[in-house]
Amino acid sequence: MRKMGLKATQMLFMIVLVRIGLGSDEADHDLAMDGCRSSCGKVSVPYPFGIGNSSFTGDRCFLAPELELRCIDADSLYRGHGNVQILNITLQGKMDMLAAVSHVCIDKSEGREATWGEEWTLSTPAFAISSEDNKFVSVGCDTYGYLNSYVNGTKSSTGCLTRCDSKESMQSMQSHGNCTGIGCCQVNIPPGMKNISIQAFSFYNFNSSFGFNNCSTSFVVKNGSYTFSLDHLNHIPFNEAPFVVDWTVGNDTCRNSEGTTDNYACKNNSYCEDSNTGYGYRCKCRAGFEGNPYLPQGCRDIDECLKGTHTCINVKNCHNTIGNYTCSCRKWQSGNGKERDCRIHTMVVVGAAVGFVILFVGTVMLYLIHQKRKLSKLKEKFFRQNGGLILLQKLSRREDTSQIAQIFTEEQLKKATNNFDETSIIGRGGFGTVFKGFLVDNRIVAIKKSKILDESQKEQFINEVIILSQINHRNVVKLLGCCLETEVPLLVYEFVENGTLYDFIHTEGKVNNEIWKTRVRIAAEVAGSLSYLHSATSVPIIHRDVKTTNILLDNTYTAKVSDFGASRLVPLGQTEIATMVQGTFGYLDPEYMLTSQLTEKSDVYSFGVVLVELLTGENPHSFGKLEEKKTLANHFLSCFKGDCLFDVLQVGIVNEENKKEVMDVAILAANCLRLNGEERPSMKEVAMELERIRLKEKHPWINTDQNLEETQHLLHETSSNTYEPSNSSNHQYSGYDSIKGRVLVALDDGR
Repeated sequence: MRKMGLKATQMLFMIVLVRIGLGSDEADHDLAMDGCRSSCGKVSVPYPFGIGNSSFTGDRCFLAPELELRCIDADSLYRGHGNVQILNITLQGKMDMLAAVSHVCIDKSEGREATWGEEWTLSTPAFAISSEDNKFVSVGCDTYGYLNSYVNGTKSSTGCLTRCDSKESMQSMQSHGNCTGIGCCQVNIPPGMKNISIQAFSFYNFNSSFGFNNCSTSFVVKNGSYTFSLDHLNHIPFNEAPFVVDWTVGNDTCRNSEGTTDNYACKNNSYCEDSNTGYGYRCKCRAGFEGNPYLPQGCRDIDECLKGTHTCINVKNCHNTIGNYTCSCRKWQSGNGKERDCRIHTMVVVGAAVGFVILFVGTVMLYLIHQKRKLSKLKEKFFRQNGGLILLQKLSRREDTSQIAQIFTEEQLKKATNNFDETSIIGRGGFGTVFKGFLVDNRIVAIKKSKILDESQKEQFINEVIILSQINHRNVVKLLGCCLETEVPLLVYEFVENGTLYDFIHTEGKVNNEIWKTRVRIAAEVAGSLSYLHSATSVPIIHRDVKTTNILLDNTYTAKVSDFGASRLVPLGQTEIATMVQGTFGYLDPEYMLTSQLTEKSDVYSFGVVLVELLTGENPHSFGKLEEKKTLANHFLSCFKGDCLFDVLQVGIVNEENKKEVMDVAILAANCLRLNGEERPSMKEVAMELERIRLKEKHPWINTDQNLEETQHLLHETSSNTYEPSNSSNHQYSGYDSIKGRVLVALDDGR
């Protein structure tokens, strides 16, 4: 064997990495014969390979002469007396070696032509080039290469050729990393090639003007160890390449070798496998054994139980045998002991099942009893926490038991609303969500579920129950009952199916006289109910959040005032109470916003905004409009002052038949919107005036004999007094804008 040149730095680095990553998994005693070296540097040397003779017996450390190795400089391993370095040996019949590349170069300088180069050879029948692990490669622009094999005196060859033109055309057709036939070619290696030689040739028409060197190169290389680069056409950066050979022992088949010679290599607990190269054989450990099958002791038994490679239930049920293992089941089980194959004895199963059923039933019963008691205590806690005892005490004092609100259970209301399904929601308000429900007696109800907030809001909920339980008026939504045994309190109302007054105003089509009469009737009904709250109940009630979304309409468009969550009872002997400002922006009384003193006149102001909304069809507050038109009340009063009242009224609402009624309602609205609460009429007076307008009767504090021009003149004075700033030191403001940011306003989107 011969090799040429020195190793390039790049190739050395690659070889070092390969050698560092290589090695044998077997322990030293499974590698070499006694007294023989088991490694050379970082390369393991397993028997049948060996280095020299045993230090114990003096016998050779290798099976046959062709398997003798040399260790040079304590870290470089070579075969026999050759100079081919070995990088790795495995007992699976593979050996990594370094092979020199074959070069041929042409010199056409000074009108003469000369060729030089070398052929690389590897001669041994025990080693065949691995066809699945290598490729044969040729690099150059005027190159063809051969890989020759000599078997039984017969030569067989494989190879490839590569041609290329100028460097520019080469670069356009080829790229780094691809060995596809232009500048670089590669072929698979046929199986069984041994006693090989590698030759590189040139076509002798090399043209130096191509821009490449004048040499051609061929070599065998391990798969993945070589990547072509265009720079290699100028210079190959290595003189050796790693490749893989298949090694065998003996020179005959397994059948002819077994039991016929003392040199038969396969020892205890192993079997023989013929080589695919047609020369010799290999030895392998039988199933259940491991180690080196070529050593005299042969392969040793694998303890599957100890190594955890068994399929038993666990290691305690695993029993190692020679070449195998057995499994057993637990005492109360039957089967072969393998995973998922142990079955409990029938009697054990029956007994365990009965015991488990008894235990399970007992546990479930105890759990259900515990949960029932826990739920009962929780409901009792919520009932007390939600003011249930106080509510029952107050309701028990009512003489008319037919008006006492019903106490519903949580289960009744869950069933009515399909467990409070989202599809049952018909409204959301500042203090809760309203669901539509169906009771078992076929009554349709509205169920208000209050929000889980702080104690003050729970107080508002109880306040609403107490207030509504005292009200019996056809124009106030009827409270049917409540549920206090949940963390979130629930109120049950009669269901008013025709939407809100807000919907009626803002979604109605063409406005005509009949719709105007309906609006006046609704206004009169609302005013009457508020008058009832202010003066006819045992304790006066201020609604505190009068707006069109809190006024419901039934199928005959009869008004029902709702949502008393913000309402307040006025103690006897008082005309006003101090509270935190709360309500809906656009409807809030400016005097209440400034002083935090809640009076009945606060509801009057809010009702005045409702009247203006009925007259104009506009929203009480619009952020997208001009500053002077954002607040409906201010804009309405401004039009009174500026002689443009009819410009602000809804189109189609005024005609010759109802002009006087519209003007009367506008005058009433303006009086309700006076900035000084004492100057506003009472809710009773407002209700009486609306009834007068409906019935065309006179009111004692309005002179209806004046003609329309005189009435409008007086109206200008009214609006002037209402809209302009007051001279009182306690009421110096000109509307909403001057008090923005100075009071706390709780906004509410209604029911």
